[in-house]
Amino acid sequence: MTMERKPAWLKIRPPAGESYQRIKGLRSDLKLATVCEEARCPNQAECWGGGTATFMLLGDTCTRGCRFCNVKTGNPQLFVDHDEPEKIAHSVETMRLSYVVLTMVDRDDLPDGGAGHVARTIRILKEASPELMVEILTGDFRNDDAAIRTVVESPCEVFAHNIETTRSLTRKVRDGKCGYDQSLDVLRKALAMRPGLVTKSSIMLGLGESDEEVEQTLADLRAVGVKIVTIGQYLRPAPRFLPVEDYVTPEKFAYWEERALAMGFAFCASGPLVRSSYRAGELFLERYLGRQRQAAEASES
Repeated sequence: MTMERKPAWLKIRPPAGESYQRIKGLRSDLKLATVCEEARCPNQAECWGGGTATFMLLGDTCTRGCRFCNVKTGNPQLFVDHDEPEKIAHSVETMRLSYVVLTMVDRDDLPDGGAGHVARTIRILKEASPELMVEILTGDFRNDDAAIRTVVESPCEVFAHNIETTRSLTRKVRDGKCGYDQSLDVLRKALAMRPGLVTKSSIMLGLGESDEEVEQTLADLRAVGVKIVTIGQYLRPAPRFLPVEDYVTPEKFAYWEERALAMGFAFCASGPLVRSSYRAGELFLERYLGRQRQAAEASES
């Protein structure tokens, strides 16, 4: 049964405030894309109001058409804004960020899927702000080893790739070029290529999945070494997208957080409005990585 009337716990306050306007103006002036806007994230007011944003690399047009995602689909015809890394570095410095999340559209039109551009962006950010921690949420690069390695060997602290949904729902929910096992393999390879790298993934609920399938998806993510997982409610961006099958209660999300932690994840953010880029998760990771950095410095001294 499809569900169209949203429950009270999904009420979202409208964007407003000085920090929100400043980030909106900065993004507009530099012609940068943010996943906050393109994917119609329900937490835009909270994040921009708190002075953070998730920058989307390689433009605003994705070469894939997942049936849950509001990002524009098309063929960018090899276009890349080569000044984008410097623009984002300027934004990060202006916003005085200590932790930044970058994501990307899938760029199947580019020979390397955009991996070189992503890695260059991370290097430029680090050169401009050496203490900055960088989380990159990538596509699957069609599971190409060279492309994955290019990003993994950049100086990012967190490598994220979203499984999105359960195995049985993958064909219904994601573009045909995506795959459940392919996504698991990308995460497995990333950790194998750089042991100690923090890997992260995200699951949407409300698409018709069973509890047993969610449990299995969590187990599959742990099996490939994923340390951080976020679990949120699927919200239909527009009528042309998949309908919501179920609005999961806050109590059920709390249950999944407990299960994830019991299964060995270092952190799980689970709630109706939780998204892959989520401030609570970012704050945890900043503290977690900070402790790792201090421990490494202490062992060297």
